[in-house]
Amino acid sequence: MQLNTLKPAPGAVKNRKRVGRGQGSGKGGTATRGHNGAQSRSGYKRKRGFEGGQLPLQRRLPRYGFKNPNRSTYKPINLETLQRLAEKERLASVDAAILVGYGLISKHDHYKILGTGALKTKIDVCAHAFSASARTAIEKLGGQATTINVHA
Repeated sequence: MQLNTLKPAPGAVKNRKRVGRGQGSGKGGTATRGHNGAQSRSGYKRKRGFEGGQLPLQRRLPRYGFKNPNRSTYKPINLETLQRLAEKERLASVDAAILVGYGLISKHDHYKILGTGALKTKIDVCAHAFSASARTAIEKLGGQATTINVHA
């Protein structure tokens, strides 16, 4: 067997359909695109969700639910994160400026201290919200849990 004698299996290779190459080919004129309409023209692309003029599914289904414009969301920060930060940087108090400095929150975020993990050092914490377990853990070690007013 030589490389120059290799051939594909019989029936594996088909000639491609050459459209728009004259009437004699049988595929001239409209080039198998039919007459008129968007699909017969170049550059046609069907819009996402288009169902051929039938009212699309996203418009047939009703809207539902309610979006509260005054909803406040908090970025969660666990006690174990505060403990790691306090050990690493020898901090006595933690507030928004410190957390922004270490990239834990952005400057406009509201954050809530959650009680996951153990706190071993006395830390004074200022936050927008505290879980009950986090507040008791901070105060048990003699630290202060100060709540920042969200709407101030």
